[in-house]
Amino acid sequence: MANGKSIALGILVGGTVSAAAILLSTPASGSDMRGRVRDQGVEWKEMIANLRRDGLRLKTQLRETSKEGAALIKDLTHEMKKSVQEWKDTVEPHQENIYQYLEQIEGSLRELEEKVKKQ
Repeated sequence: MANGKSIALGILVGGTVSAAAILLSTPASGSDMRGRVRDQGVEWKEMIANLRRDGLRLKTQLRETSKEGAALIKDLTHEMKKSVQEWKDTVEPHQENIYQYLEQIEGSLRELEEKVKKQ
């Protein structure tokens, strides 16, 4: 019977010492820990709300930028077509004269080559 009392006393003393050690070594009490968990949850909710708001703002900015870019490209394309057409209109009436000048230059070069070959 002495062995049974010793084992029971050992379990009781060991359990008490263990419980005291755990209580003394925990960083905070249960209510403090619940408060920290609650505060952390609130912070995470705020962070998620901020991320969502920033994401929506970014989405809106991207949409607006793409619309502005499309309009800008459309205007630029129109201006380029207009410039090319104006250039064509300016050059086309003089195109025949340009060909004639080029033929004259080619003829002059041929004559010059023949003179150089003869000498």
